[in-house]
Amino acid sequence: MPLQKFHYRNLLLGEHDVPLTCIEQIVTINDHKRKQKVLGPNQKLKFNPTELIIYCKDFRIVRFRFDESGPESAKKVCLAIAHYSQPADLQLLFAFEYVGKKYHNSAGNINGAPPGAGSAAGGGSSQKTPLFETYSDWDREIKRTGASGWRVCSINEGYMISTCLPEYFVVPSSLADQDLKTFSHSFVGRRMPVWSWSHSNGSALVRVAVIKDVLQQRKIDQRICNAVTKSHPQRSDVYKSDLDKTLPNIQEIQAAFVKLKQLCVNEPFEETEEKWLSSLEGTRWLEYVRMFLKHSAELVYMLESKRVSVVLQEEEGRDLSCIIASLVQVMLDPYFRTITGFQSLIQKEWVMAGYQFLDRCNHLKRSEKEAPLFLLFLDATWQLLEQHPAAFEFSETYLAVLGDSTHISLFGTFLFNSPHQRVKQSTEFAISKNIQLGDEKGLRFPSVWDWSLQFTAKDRTLFHNPSYVGKSMPCVQNGSVKPFKRTKKTYSSTLRGPPAPAENGLPRDPAPLARRSSLVLRGRPAAARPAGARDPDGVERFLGEWRARPADPHGVLLPPLSGAHVRLWKLRYLRWVPEAQIARGGAVTALHRLSLLADEVDALSRTLRQPGAGPERGRLYFRARGPHDAPATPDFLSSSFPFSPVGNLCRRSILGTPLSKFLSGARIWLSTETLAGED
Repeated sequence: MPLQKFHYRNLLLGEHDVPLTCIEQIVTINDHKRKQKVLGPNQKLKFNPTELIIYCKDFRIVRFRFDESGPESAKKVCLAIAHYSQPADLQLLFAFEYVGKKYHNSAGNINGAPPGAGSAAGGGSSQKTPLFETYSDWDREIKRTGASGWRVCSINEGYMISTCLPEYFVVPSSLADQDLKTFSHSFVGRRMPVWSWSHSNGSALVRVAVIKDVLQQRKIDQRICNAVTKSHPQRSDVYKSDLDKTLPNIQEIQAAFVKLKQLCVNEPFEETEEKWLSSLEGTRWLEYVRMFLKHSAELVYMLESKRVSVVLQEEEGRDLSCIIASLVQVMLDPYFRTITGFQSLIQKEWVMAGYQFLDRCNHLKRSEKEAPLFLLFLDATWQLLEQHPAAFEFSETYLAVLGDSTHISLFGTFLFNSPHQRVKQSTEFAISKNIQLGDEKGLRFPSVWDWSLQFTAKDRTLFHNPSYVGKSMPCVQNGSVKPFKRTKKTYSSTLRGPPAPAENGLPRDPAPLARRSSLVLRGRPAAARPAGARDPDGVERFLGEWRARPADPHGVLLPPLSGAHVRLWKLRYLRWVPEAQIARGGAVTALHRLSLLADEVDALSRTLRQPGAGPERGRLYFRARGPHDAPATPDFLSSSFPFSPVGNLCRRSILGTPLSKFLSGARIWLSTETLAGED
């Protein structure tokens, strides 16, 4: 396979850099003595290593050979990497050292730009991502959703009530502050009922932890349900979903992910598709993705069709409920399918809601708490993106890069278990370093939403989905401004290709013939429903009616859940496997053609709105140069674009890399063939 000459460049990382928090396991090998050892922190190495293997959380495998270096130098390098990649304390992570220097440096610049200067959504958007750290952010969200009967509560200012909730959150208006203070002691983690979102019909989505006070459980539960009912304009009933009983637990999800990782990094890659697909099914990862999508769709039915409020109940209310609450909102609210909206959703339902990024992402290598719940959410979102491409402003590249950013320990967004932990730890660090905070509540870490810190404006255009059908925009006709609409006939259906069967733009379920390298996990056929059997919840009828309607990218989205529709996210899991790559093929070829077509449509739109206007910088990475240019697929494209198409197999020696300097002339083999010496 030809080497790919292009891959996106992260401004924070060198071409071959691996963040220390991205390292999962370090293995040293001595070929001569046939010994190997997994290195942990503060461990001794009794043999001189001839090879070092670094297993990364993003499924990369990096290898170093020490054939030309001294034995002591090789040992020191291995021990140093093992030591610094497994810190014993949170304040030893790179973000603290960086922010400490930033506060002592009056300039405080990152890559030549002041922090927050590029905190827009990305790709040239001027919209800022709300962080939900202030009262006003929550108040604006209430007004945006039109939620009546709900108010912003500030009883947790200074984290006086709960250390795993934000300082401000939304509660039913009928619940007084004193009632909330009284009830809070009965909930696990004092996580009282918190509003997530409201439907235009008045139904609301609420999250709550389990009531641990058995004697008061029924009384408090009834009080909470009554308050949620009063917040509904029609005083509708409340539907409670017990996620602990409905969905797999975090241990099962982690076990499935470990099996998936072993399958994807296995060397050599499995010889036959049949064996590989059966192994993929055995991991149960796609089964769990399907379960979360299915349960979210059922709750969409309750909110949209039944018009009742939904309460998500979970032991601590900060794990599975993050996934379900986010997926429900993505399916129901088109705002959360934009880049800015999706980022605000993650801030609201994950960061500020107290999702334990530090433990679940295993930044400190305490594996007993590790679980890829955020990745599972991104995977489920990718499934929706694949099934409804015209409904999402962002691309799968954006989702993949967002997942990678959780392993970069510069951003405070994905570094802590709660907002309170950020304030507490950073304040302690500031005191130890004699940093004056003034009125600030803890140190201010860079936000991951400031994408200009990681990527150039050109590379950020890869975040945009060319199939996205945007809202109407102004058009100048005869001197007057009129709405210019990208209708389905003139825009979206063209981008999607031939018209789809009349099931809300989705293909029907009859199973197609299996294709090689399809990497589709087929589910077992569902049991036939007896004739005349009653569907008590009406979910199937709701799904059938929705599929019968014309596709609306700005309406409700529901996922088809058959095995043919829930696929493996190849760009995320197989991008480093050479055998899985398709040179000048894969989904990127469609992306390339769609981008060229969408760029032409954008150019025509600008001409209609402002006749005689000059060319502007496009929103898409691939640009249409002219009507006579051949839209040939560039040679550098592969199915892993924009990432490196090669991965875990070491085939060629590499000389002269930056690491070879401090390795005293070591010869290095990496898992990236793009590093190989060119002929």
